Amino acid sequence: MRRVVTVLISVACLAPAVLAARQGADWPSFRGDPAQTGLARAPLSAPLAARWTHEAGAGVESTAALVGRYVFVGTSEGLLALRRDKGARLWLFETRGRVPGAPAARDGRVFVGDERGIFYALNAATGEELWRFEADERIISSPIVVDGRVLFGSYDGFLYCLSAADGELIWKLETDQPVHCSPAVFDGSVAIAGCDGILRVIDLETGEQRVEADVGGYTAATPVYRDGSLYVATFEGLLFRIRAQDGATVWQADVSEGDALYASPAVSAGRVVVAGRDRTVRCFDAERGEELWKFTARGSIDSSPVIAGDVVYVGSDDGSLYALSLGEGRQLWRRPLGSPVLASPAVAGGMLVISSQDGEVHCFVPEEAGRE
Repeated sequence: MRRVVTVLISVACLAPAVLAARQGADWPSFRGDPAQTGLARAPLSAPLAARWTHEAGAGVESTAALVGRYVFVGTSEGLLALRRDKGARLWLFETRGRVPGAPAARDGRVFVGDERGIFYALNAATGEELWRFEADERIISSPIVVDGRVLFGSYDGFLYCLSAADGELIWKLETDQPVHCSPAVFDGSVAIAGCDGILRVIDLETGEQRVEADVGGYTAATPVYRDGSLYVATFEGLLFRIRAQDGATVWQADVSEGDALYASPAVSAGRVVVAGRDRTVRCFDAERGEELWKFTARGSIDSSPVIAGDVVYVGSDDGSLYALSLGEGRQLWRRPLGSPVLASPAVAGGMLVISSQDGEVHCFVPEEAGRE
């Protein structure tokens, strides 16, 4: 169906069954789970050692998806599939436009949108196109797949809900500005925060808007759901905790004195970690909104932090991957990657995968696991 699918290694033996999610083993979408928590299911202790590096041959901003034996990552040329154990290329699906958003993989399929506004469903094992859907503007939003539906936003101002099986439109919700973020899905609801400065909670089944909350400014970051609340970061440097039930603000914090928060927060039990273009990573008490610690990197941060046990991992424009202690924000480990890091870490199955802007896809494992 597609004009170019480059297969470099036979994948006939990699059945779709290997894509079934296993506890702690997979990172199937942008922030690891439908609620977008940025929370790894199992700890990953620093320091880390390099397991493999893949030269993609094209620019990479996309966060990877780790599912079964696969690593999927978007590039300036399309969607790339790698072997998870060795980083060898399996196939490249060429898209019409750049793929900056993270793919989502489930049930033997992988889903992704491009900057030309085309949304694709592909066979995860072969890269064969299964169906496509055309929005009216570019797609930066990373999709979420849940209950047989795939959801994503577009710069045409719509949140789309499609059938994952055949790409048929189930519903779409219009907002007042582009939808850059990825949707958060929880308890039969979907949340988005858009460039119109509005946080919306929508019924997953019908597409009807239930709740609206004004966050006062442009939002590119993906909202996070945890324990009845949504955490939202804005370009004005504000971090909100908002009740999902009625849109009431529980607290707000001025995080970066006006510098943009492009990265999405990570939320664990009792802690919220957020990073900004002011070069800082901050941790807040989730209940009260009190700042607990602050760490300053060497460059601005668009990479969304990930919490793995008691460690926070995050990339920076200074070309580094950082590991910080969740308890006090102390630097535990830093690895220079040689190029700015816009992608976010993907952490699952005892490994961390992250890409740098020069087109390198890096895989790290704990030092005690050894090197290949």
